[in-house]
Amino acid sequence: MDISLSIVGRPNVGKSTLFNRLVGKRTAIVNNSPGVTRDFQEGKSVTYGMSFKVIDTAGWDTRPESELDENIFRMTRKALENSTALLFTVDARTGILPVDLEISQRLRKQNLPVILVANKSESRIHDCFETDVRRLGWGEPVYISAEHGTGISNLMEQIQQCMYSFPSEEEVADLPEATQAKDWDAAVLDNTKPLRIAVIGRPNAGKSSLINQIVGDERLLTGTTPGITRDAISIRTKWEGTEVEIYDTAGMRRKSRVVDDIEKESVSEGLRAIRFSEIVIVLIDATSPLDTQDLRIADMAEREGRGVVIAINKWDLVKDKTARQRELNHKIETSLPQLKGIKLVCVSALYKRGLMSLLREVRNIHEIWNYRVSTGELNKWLEHMVYKHPPPAVAGLRIKLRFISQINNRPPTFVLKCSKPKALPTSYKRYLINGLRNRFNLRGTPIRLLLRNH
Repeated sequence: MDISLSIVGRPNVGKSTLFNRLVGKRTAIVNNSPGVTRDFQEGKSVTYGMSFKVIDTAGWDTRPESELDENIFRMTRKALENSTALLFTVDARTGILPVDLEISQRLRKQNLPVILVANKSESRIHDCFETDVRRLGWGEPVYISAEHGTGISNLMEQIQQCMYSFPSEEEVADLPEATQAKDWDAAVLDNTKPLRIAVIGRPNAGKSSLINQIVGDERLLTGTTPGITRDAISIRTKWEGTEVEIYDTAGMRRKSRVVDDIEKESVSEGLRAIRFSEIVIVLIDATSPLDTQDLRIADMAEREGRGVVIAINKWDLVKDKTARQRELNHKIETSLPQLKGIKLVCVSALYKRGLMSLLREVRNIHEIWNYRVSTGELNKWLEHMVYKHPPPAVAGLRIKLRFISQINNRPPTFVLKCSKPKALPTSYKRYLINGLRNRFNLRGTPIRLLLRNH
């Protein structure tokens, strides 16, 4: 059977980026401006044991206002006529708009299988999106980031199920995790692509000095004047045999201290560097008190869904190292419960000390960030957690936790199907997240737990 998948959706949801990701090369032009794709183009995807055609369609405007819009609309309809199934793509960052609902209604008339894709989901998914996306009527979306390559294995599994009527996740709950998913994730992680690392912290924490030592060259300007680095600079190098791309960012101050336009743009570049990275090294000056801004930076990296490593620089200047480490550990453990279990790595960029420990921790967190747990293991764990501490009763009826599965990694993201999901207390959800972290050693990475009615 010849398979043709059309990627459809409103303008600027990332259809062309997804097309490039599936085809495996940068064929379609990608830009943040709506309507960059004017007609449709085709490419072939040969992967995951399948070969199929992918069609990138123009952004679908349900109410064309010009002759050009009419032509684009006609070309999109033509692409749909030649399709076996549709990848209906929405933007998880901006949420569901009225035009998404209109497109959804039109797609129903096509009588084709539809896979709902929530793109740009590398950042935290807010509850409003999870509620609104159900109004489209296509069930649970596949959460991906086409730009970063996350969630693609889950999308490929959905395509397989759509094409070949694979069994549901409930039917395979007690089976080992599909090896195909691991194979695809390995492809995403293949060593031909560098590990992307952002180094962030307050001004003068020693970010550029640290990167110079990793690169082995005085590549970046350093000094005692805070804020020497203005741009987010990207450097590709080998770090003890590991191919990495490192982003050196401007020092991130509190908003009230960001005064000139150049520095505001520098902070924006830092935020973009976090979003482009896989692992964020939060660099803290050991000689300065742990500031609220240090904690905010780590929290921001967690909210963006990145793996987090905390490095304490200028460790050579600390006299009572044991007391200082105990103090920092306590402050971070109590202030960042969402990163419970995170380890501190003490380094001296000036004397090149602790860099191997830092690299080991970066590799460890990257592996944890990519970790997948089989559905069988998860449900055995859930049974134990409920036995140990049952969920509370609501209006005399106990909430039933029925099924859990991992829908994504990078970061690990789980869906828990239960009765009355809105009534489950935040404290119990936190109990489950901490349980996941402890049982499967998911330290240093955000954990997303989505609740669904069942």
